[in-house]
Amino acid sequence: MRGLVMALGLLVAGPASAAHAYAQFGDIKYPAGFQHWDYVNPDAPKGGEIRMVPPTTPTNYDKFNPFTLKGFEPAGEGDLLFETLLTGNSDEPTTAYGLLADDVSVAPDRLSATFHLNPKARFQDGTPVLAADVVHSFRTLTSDKAAPQYRVYFAEVKDARPLDERTVRFDFLHPNRELPLIVGGLPVFSREWGKGKPFDEVVTEVPIASGPYKLADPHLGGRDVTYVRDPGYWARDLPVRKGMFNFDRITFRIYLDDTARFEGFKAGEFDFMREFISRNWARQYYGKPFRTGEVVKRAFPNHNPGDFQGYILNLRNPKFQDIRVREALNYAFDFNWLNRNLFYGIYKRVEDYFPNSEFRAEGLPKPDELALLEPLRAQLRPEVFGPMPQMPTTVPPHSLRENLRHAQALLKEAGWTYRDGALRNAAGEPFTIEFLNDQPSGNRIVAPFELALQKLGIRLTYRIVDPSLAKQRMDQFQFELTSRRLVGSVAPGSELLDRWGSKAAHTRGSSNIWGLADPAVDALLQKVITAQTRPELDAAMHALDRVLTTGWYSIPQWYGSDFLVGYRPRRFVLPPVIPPYYDVHGWAMSTWWASADNR
Repeated sequence: MRGLVMALGLLVAGPASAAHAYAQFGDIKYPAGFQHWDYVNPDAPKGGEIRMVPPTTPTNYDKFNPFTLKGFEPAGEGDLLFETLLTGNSDEPTTAYGLLADDVSVAPDRLSATFHLNPKARFQDGTPVLAADVVHSFRTLTSDKAAPQYRVYFAEVKDARPLDERTVRFDFLHPNRELPLIVGGLPVFSREWGKGKPFDEVVTEVPIASGPYKLADPHLGGRDVTYVRDPGYWARDLPVRKGMFNFDRITFRIYLDDTARFEGFKAGEFDFMREFISRNWARQYYGKPFRTGEVVKRAFPNHNPGDFQGYILNLRNPKFQDIRVREALNYAFDFNWLNRNLFYGIYKRVEDYFPNSEFRAEGLPKPDELALLEPLRAQLRPEVFGPMPQMPTTVPPHSLRENLRHAQALLKEAGWTYRDGALRNAAGEPFTIEFLNDQPSGNRIVAPFELALQKLGIRLTYRIVDPSLAKQRMDQFQFELTSRRLVGSVAPGSELLDRWGSKAAHTRGSSNIWGLADPAVDALLQKVITAQTRPELDAAMHALDRVLTTGWYSIPQWYGSDFLVGYRPRRFVLPPVIPPYYDVHGWAMSTWWASADNR
């Protein structure tokens, strides 16, 4: 393998060079000539199958194109069919190694990165992966025919152009250590996929990609989807793929009802599921299949940054513009009661936007944070420069009654007073909130919050919709309050522009569902994505966390410190090493292998 350039020594003038890996901050674990990742079994046998359920909201799929805004693609498609120029691993957060590309050189001024494609790289139809395909993929995803979040994600990339048949160069608007990783993560597909049609009309055409699996039965309208391993997979012997993707078949089964799904699991209809509901974990994982060992429940350690989960307030609604209103709503949420009475003590409180990670701010701003915050002081609230706020608690001596009194005072300051049976503004309009919910089973969790709001004179109503309508409404930002889980990251960067950047607040389908448009936040996001060292990244993230948390833009909820998983141990063999950073679904699909009885 020709290798990938290291991100060391490139701040000074000098020729670009090639090595075997690119690291944003120079921390490369695996040396040139490495054979495989430490956490895989390079001799894992191929064969057998694993049957799973999607970790996200279950729904039928109605398209094969995962890059457009409308519709739902099959679960697992992005991970199993599409490949990128570079690939990360579960050991390192900001380092990538060659996959479709066998080397990359970064210009001394960091304004471009040039990738050479592996001559062995092939799409699943047998055609070679060429520079023209990479350029086509980039320009397609950044066009107005693809989902708009790609344009936000690649906004700092000026263009891509082929230099020869297997060499492609990306030009950048500004020097940025992360940009080679961003373009290295570009999903690549063939120019022939959907040729002759606008990309947003490429729906039924099966992707022409280069991944280790193919669709077994490529027909739309079904619930279950099965992928079959490509025996001629071009990258099967690369160090970054050795010992991986061992199952002949991977199936995702769709159950639109939670009860039917769990009964199907116990009955042997599938083999692996991650549990997200604490009540289910505490009360349902028992019975004959568990007594006999046919099924086990296991909490796998989760060292990843905690996911942010919370009620999201749509700031596009005038009543949520006042920070006193947003803070008051936080005081009506009683996490401690929920965790004690409904969650069996399993969860931990989310206190800020980056829980359980090195990126969460604590105490007073440190000097490196102040260096970033002081130039923005005129745009920031004074609270940003004080101690990090603590989320309301009902642990004695505190109580919900005390919290509601504080909330009432805040609402009164904001012009909301109780009269004629409701909390009203100066115009006499009642304070109502519509909660958009695509998971009716979660209503029991919302009910205590609803009751607390009633005591303040606020009426909470539910709009229960199916996942398809929920996605449509969220893409259009047609909601007042909803609940979302945002996956934590060990390497935050440009994706945060789509989550909190001002441009994304007005971009249909973006992740900025808050509608947050704040110049100070934009400035800190730029500090995050242009960080030159890990300490600089930490400082920028701490400052960002501090500004977001003191803005009371959400009502933080909870996160789990373990992956709660049920699976059939007799059907699988697990690798001996659990990596430090992993998603449990991806880890199982890519590194487990079938037992002798399952082959």
